[in-house]
Amino acid sequence: MTVATILVGLASGILSGVFGIGGGLLTTPAITLLLGYPALIAVGTPLPVIVPGALTGAIAYHRRGLADVRAGLTIALVGSIGTVAGAGLSRLVGGRFVMIVTAVVIAGAAIDMLLQHRAAASPAVPGEAESDEGLAGVVRASDIRPRARTYVAIGVAAGLYSGFLGLGGGFVIVPALTRWCGMSVKRAIGTSLVTVAALAVPGTLAHWYLGHVDWTLAALLAIGVVPGAVIGARLTRRASDRSVRLGFALLLACVGAWLAISQLVGLGV
Repeated sequence: MTVATILVGLASGILSGVFGIGGGLLTTPAITLLLGYPALIAVGTPLPVIVPGALTGAIAYHRRGLADVRAGLTIALVGSIGTVAGAGLSRLVGGRFVMIVTAVVIAGAAIDMLLQHRAAASPAVPGEAESDEGLAGVVRASDIRPRARTYVAIGVAAGLYSGFLGLGGGFVIVPALTRWCGMSVKRAIGTSLVTVAALAVPGTLAHWYLGHVDWTLAALLAIGVVPGAVIGARLTRRASDRSVRLGFALLLACVGAWLAISQLVGLGV
């Protein structure tokens, strides 16, 4: 069980570095489906583990100029309130309902990323080509205020999802930044990791207070997370934006289907 837990942490760290999701997308289902822990422990325990992995990945992306730290911290500041609210809500509705909602939300994010991947396959409009280092197109001065409002909206959604589902919020942040803020997918991943690391702190405190954090389990997961995050960030370096989008969408689809089927079987459907 110890080795299996460390391997789950390693896989979680790799996914964190590659896709900017904090790793909870894999860790939460794995804790309950593979390791046999209660659902609410699976929601709360990944949050303290997310912090070192997300920080490691964020630093790696920032060094390559692929992280908007200001945007990431803005989203996190707004989202921190939603994180605490989401954690309290998870206790009210119960673990199985949280798992079902997790599966539905992941499926929605997968569909959105597949649509973005399909759109990216279309011929580019001159002057609007996407690059790894910046935003798609030119950001006009008149766009600054709407962009700030968009960051606030993303922060609210990510905070609620992070606290309620224990997923760090990255699977919401990355598609939102690419679709609504025009970021390249790699820059969105780096920015997401900044937010995810910050959001995991209030989420951890809230779930610890509620008794949803198994610190022994978290310590074992953390052993694999940091090296995994370094590996993941390096894997993304040579991949194209379109490849990362497609991989992200397929990951979401597989995890969402896995989680949904497991919950439906548990309900006797």
